[in-house]
Amino acid sequence: MANLFGIIVSGRLVQTNFEQVGETQFLTVIPEADNINHVVVFLTGTQPFPDGLGGSVYFSWPEPTKPPTWHLLGNITNEKPSAIFKISGLKQSNGTNMQSGFNFGEQKMSHNAQIGISVEPLSQIQGQVSSPSTEASTLNSYMEFSQAMCESLYNFASSFAQSPSQITPNPSEQYLPLSTLSKWYENFSRKLQLNPNFWRK
Repeated sequence: MANLFGIIVSGRLVQTNFEQVGETQFLTVIPEADNINHVVVFLTGTQPFPDGLGGSVYFSWPEPTKPPTWHLLGNITNEKPSAIFKISGLKQSNGTNMQSGFNFGEQKMSHNAQIGISVEPLSQIQGQVSSPSTEASTLNSYMEFSQAMCESLYNFASSFAQSPSQITPNPSEQYLPLSTLSKWYENFSRKLQLNPNFWRK
């Protein structure tokens, strides 16, 4: 079952070298983890979880003088076969959602970060609460997409701009001043900066 799981760290090759360290526990090591911000954990597709089971995903930062302390990141299931987790804030964590007494087999102190997956009943997984700081924020990507879309629309429309003397009147067409589109773009950008979720209303 160990080849069921994979991880992606930006700028690195896909990693699928999970080792089974318990009856339902799997572990992989991420070397040189100090500058990692996010990690993607996924099912490789070789086989699904057995019916009624899923995987709780845990993360441990390197601590040279202590045994690993595990942080619950979230879970993956057959219905949600991949997830992105933000791990950059866990190094400064105040202990929220740490699993004391929880371990993945017999382990020595490590200088490398570790990802552990514990295969558990879905009913147990659904009751777990992971730290909000581990959820990858999509806020920036919403803003980037919205601004890029607006700029694309503005650039496309302005490429057809003509002065009133260049326009050949066409009774079946309506004309929109470019200044109106420009004003809309400025208003949209201002609203996006104030509240990136304003468009959900």
